[in-house]
Amino acid sequence: MKTNYILNILFILFVFLGLNACENVRSGGVSKSSDSVVTKKVPVIHKKFGIAVDSFKEVKGEIERHQYLANILLPHGISYQKIASIVKKSDSIFDVQDIRAGRPYTLFCSKDSVEEVKYFVYQPDEINYVVYDLTDSIHVYMNQLPVTKKEKTVSGVIDGSLYAALDDAPNGVQLAMKLGEVYAWDIDFYRIKKGDWFKILYEENYVKDKAIGVGRVKAAIFNHAGHHYYAFYFKGDSSEGYFDEHAQSLRKEFLKAPLKTYTVTSHYTMRRFHPIQHRWKSHLGTDYAAPTGTPIMSTAAGVVIASRYTKFNGNYVKIRHNSVYTTQYLHMSRRAVHVGEHVGQGEVIGYVGSTGLATGPHVCYRFWKNGKQVDPYDQDFPPAEPVAERDKSAFMTLVKQEKLQLGKTTVDTVSKIRI
Repeated sequence: MKTNYILNILFILFVFLGLNACENVRSGGVSKSSDSVVTKKVPVIHKKFGIAVDSFKEVKGEIERHQYLANILLPHGISYQKIASIVKKSDSIFDVQDIRAGRPYTLFCSKDSVEEVKYFVYQPDEINYVVYDLTDSIHVYMNQLPVTKKEKTVSGVIDGSLYAALDDAPNGVQLAMKLGEVYAWDIDFYRIKKGDWFKILYEENYVKDKAIGVGRVKAAIFNHAGHHYYAFYFKGDSSEGYFDEHAQSLRKEFLKAPLKTYTVTSHYTMRRFHPIQHRWKSHLGTDYAAPTGTPIMSTAAGVVIASRYTKFNGNYVKIRHNSVYTTQYLHMSRRAVHVGEHVGQGEVIGYVGSTGLATGPHVCYRFWKNGKQVDPYDQDFPPAEPVAERDKSAFMTLVKQEKLQLGKTTVDTVSKIRI
């Protein structure tokens, strides 16, 4: 009897404790007592340019004309001595002399009467920014804002020039320049014809939902004189660049022209009336007119064999590319290379001018093959290396996908789908 009584008591205790435990679980593990647990909220840390900004006063501005680093920092408790140290510390990261009027900056200052600058952030362009950390010892570094990309297409029909065809498109000038770079070896955009047409698949860059310009051209088709010129950007294990639909490189041994933007004022000819000497004579070069100071590029890699001034040629540079080809660039305002230098294709070797026997700013481009001056437009240059065999399958898959995005394009569809 006594044993049964004890067992009943234990059973009641067991049930009571079990129910209490369940109640604790349902109430989030908090026991029914006056000592309740308070859940603390984790504070949100707001950051700009990677800086926790809540404890600072933020001052935004734009660089004004004739405004320098000292003009900005002195009113906020930074001494001349410290500014000198900042300039020296910044030298290997960003030259403060490159700070330009109109570009934005942000000051993060202490929240007191002094408002001493703790961080100075300068944005040289839409993507990059320079941080001057002045909280303790001076620390300078560069970083980038996150960039997102959106795929877009644009198309047009040539009525005058490529620039005119893209005139109404957002970032039309950028697109024209990029397309010119893609086809620099195959198409002379100053010889294109009325009725030629194109379509471009490209990336547009965005920072915080703001369009900041054109990214990479991913694929394009350009119909010139009835011939399709395809271009596909591809990067594989052993291949990178622009290739045609047959996996051949668009890059050739020589560029079509030594300038990115120009007007051809005189072609290679055996009979031309000279505008200064006033007599008929041969003109064994091609004249490209452009504003004074326009960069002149080497049309192929090579070694500088002449960089000098003469009475008729003015400032000129001559480059030997191999045992077969040599090029020369005349009438420069100034030269940018010296004899013996190795230059790469597209490297700037000088700037357009009108020195020597010249009526206006231009570059006379001359071309030698096996020691004889020839017309470069009559030459058929071999392409660079094609897509590597190990990358061929991946490349052909990309071509198939991007041809679908370019669509079954004709001059009629282009005129309809413009942008």
